[in-house]
Amino acid sequence: MFEVIIAVGVLLLLVILYTLFRIGTLVNVVKGTDKKIVSTSNKVNAALMLIFLLAGLTFMFWYSWTYFDKYTLPVASEHGMLTDQLFWITTAVTGVVFVLTNVLLFWFGYKYQYKEGARGKFFPDNTKLEMIWTVVPAIVLVVLVFTGLQAWNDITDEASEDAEVIEVMGYQFAWAARYPGVKDNQLGNYNYQLIDDQAGNLFGIDVTDENSYDDFTPLELHLPKGKEVLLNIRARDVLHSVFLPYQRVKMDAVPGMPTRFKFIATKTTQEMRDETGDPEFNYFLTCTEICGRGHFSMKMTVVVDEIEDYEKWKAEQQTWLKLNPDFLEQIPADKRELAKIKAGIENNELEASF
Repeated sequence: MFEVIIAVGVLLLLVILYTLFRIGTLVNVVKGTDKKIVSTSNKVNAALMLIFLLAGLTFMFWYSWTYFDKYTLPVASEHGMLTDQLFWITTAVTGVVFVLTNVLLFWFGYKYQYKEGARGKFFPDNTKLEMIWTVVPAIVLVVLVFTGLQAWNDITDEASEDAEVIEVMGYQFAWAARYPGVKDNQLGNYNYQLIDDQAGNLFGIDVTDENSYDDFTPLELHLPKGKEVLLNIRARDVLHSVFLPYQRVKMDAVPGMPTRFKFIATKTTQEMRDETGDPEFNYFLTCTEICGRGHFSMKMTVVVDEIEDYEKWKAEQQTWLKLNPDFLEQIPADKRELAKIKAGIENNELEASF
């Protein structure tokens, strides 16, 4: 420990001595007594600016070309093609401006370095030039914003009548999905005051609503290929964010404010496995909003099926009410028989559960 203190003390002493040296140099520069230092320092800094410019641009283009496939995921939805196209158009426009402005920035630093006797030109204003660099970017930004807004309005608009409606709920720290049953194809109502994890009512399902009797809550999120899907999104506690990277789906899950996102998946899980050459590939749903200490664990497996396989999978799922028969007691007496029929509960199964 003593050796560490000595090493730190020596390092601080060197920093202090170097700082004093620099202060002395700068004082001489300000006094004009050491013009040689000014000239040499400016030449070195000017040359370093060009070196930094060339090295930075070279690394940027090399990295973008070499690792393009690493950060560009395959697209697996219809709207994803449009959003990717808008993204690359925006990247191209801003990329050209970025390269141009930085080349000029560093070149000017080199070209107009300090030279004894040199005098800057007085250039107060240029109305034409100012109009150009104001109007042109404004037009470009308006076009980019309105094309993006059009795409956004489309994916958040009302879904078609035959769309597959799925509820996705985020909570610390997991995702849960709820599907309408095959009997009525309608999601039942929910009430946050009915949420009871210990009793099994994770969603706060309202059992007085007839549409809830055949709803089911699987452990995986299944999606049909080629059919419009509407995700009804909500959060149970804090702010979360639904993210399906391959489907280009991203929407905040906000407590007390349901959101939605509609899309059409275009590639099944098996097709993506064939495309990527990875037999263990799986789509996934993750959270992109830091929501607490367990944020990293908020991941859910997503399976995209052909429509026939998807409908078969739905028909095989057990209803939430069948898995939680205790809630039958909360159903009005005149609706219990209907509830058992829609939930697929046989009387002998009910007697066995009690």
